[in-house]
Amino acid sequence: MSENNITNILVAGIGGQGVMTAAEILAQTALAQGFDVKKTEVAGMAQRGGVVTSHVRFGEQVLSPAIPPGEADILVGFEPAEALRWVTHLRANGVAMVNQVRQEPPVVSLGLYDYPDDPVEQMRQTGIEVHAFDAGAIARELGNFRLVNTVMLGAISGYLPFPPELLKEAILKRFRARKPKLVEINEQAFEAGCAARASS
Repeated sequence: MSENNITNILVAGIGGQGVMTAAEILAQTALAQGFDVKKTEVAGMAQRGGVVTSHVRFGEQVLSPAIPPGEADILVGFEPAEALRWVTHLRANGVAMVNQVRQEPPVVSLGLYDYPDDPVEQMRQTGIEVHAFDAGAIARELGNFRLVNTVMLGAISGYLPFPPELLKEAILKRFRARKPKLVEINEQAFEAGCAARASS
């Protein structure tokens, strides 16, 4: 949490990875705990695999939804190169949680942007705390690649100003209402994310 008692979480990735859904769950969970919450997102050709970012801010009083550079507490990178692009938004003792699955955005295939050789290592060289793991492999082992979203939320749950169980319950509540058959597997994905973070 920042000095002004605001928690700043920046979620970055590629369209279709669940960036906006993850941000919405974080915002709803914080709101349920009585925090003032602001959220904003930028989607560039999200439906076509373009870059997507979302800023989630919550605390006693939040005036702006945008996280200024150097003030993010947590960077949730659904894609490693996108995480690297936003690393300057992290504060010095911030945490980056990175899914190592490489998914090149259109700017790379169009030749407008060179994909870095090792984005995770470049992030580590900045001196910040980086946890990187293959959330896609974890999701596939559980039988559904779309579980990456829940895996990543489980991974950051220990860094939030409320118990991880509250975030997990917010996720499971969504599935109980919409897809009850997926409740158990999402609970497993959340716990797998917690374990991946601890061992990364």
